[in-house]
Amino acid sequence: MLASALGRALVIANPAARSGEGARAAGEVEAFLAAHPEATHGFEVRSTAAAGDAQRMAAAAAVEGFDTVVALGGDGIVHEIVNGLMELPRAERPALGLIPMGSGNDYARTLGMARGSLRRALEQLCHGRIREFEAGCVNGVYFMQTLSFGLDSAIALDTVERRAEGARQRGEALFMTSGLKVMGRARTGWPCTARFDGGEPEELSELVFAVQVGPTYGGGFRICPAADPADGLLDVCYNVRRPSIAHILALFALARRGAHAGSRVVRLRCVRRIELDFPLEPPVQVDGERLRGTHFNVEVVPAALRVVAPR
Repeated sequence: MLASALGRALVIANPAARSGEGARAAGEVEAFLAAHPEATHGFEVRSTAAAGDAQRMAAAAAVEGFDTVVALGGDGIVHEIVNGLMELPRAERPALGLIPMGSGNDYARTLGMARGSLRRALEQLCHGRIREFEAGCVNGVYFMQTLSFGLDSAIALDTVERRAEGARQRGEALFMTSGLKVMGRARTGWPCTARFDGGEPEELSELVFAVQVGPTYGGGFRICPAADPADGLLDVCYNVRRPSIAHILALFALARRGAHAGSRVVRLRCVRRIELDFPLEPPVQVDGERLRGTHFNVEVVPAALRVVAPR
């Protein structure tokens, strides 16, 4: 095995990932790294016990002498670790690594990490290279993949609730099931005033408003198919017309492969900053976590983190 870019590594595991498979995976990761001492300059595997644990561990990683913090789990634990790392001065931030074990794994898709084989993901991690990737920031909360408002956010939050309740579905199938449940509640949209890059205010009535670092959300839906996490821009997809429920269903079906981008109902654009004002609180999710409020300042943070990506 080639010497890796990991240095001294802290693996933070979510034991509840994939309905408890995360605990078993943590043991396998520990055994793999112990059997390949050339892959790191030492490592520790720690498991979370409660929300916020991963963020606290990541924020303390530099002081403890770790060069890389590796997330073992899904987009939720990546979100926590990123927010912990972003508490540190840029020059002191350890690199971010990922071993995907979640249900959606959209950030793993962005990086090109193997999602069905733990051993393959470990090999990619240990042979990986360091790249600088942007993050998004909304009202002081950082995200590495997705921020959305309205119908798609309500669907994403419903999928999180279903996973917590032990749903057997994953990825796109779970997203579609939640979509059918939520669709009937969202016929009118959520009015808002939007300003893009400091421009003139635009009055919108949003059913779909997604802000992306990487191309996918919802377990593989290519909502912003051209999104590039290294371009210093956020990609946005939002509706500019109010579609019927049937049209919305068709758009989500097209979005599985990014084919919705040609529709006159939606607009895709790249921005550095967005300001959004809603008269009433909309459904909002940031990397699958609920966010509350009516006023949102969104911006890109170029080259926010060094990330271990496959070669």
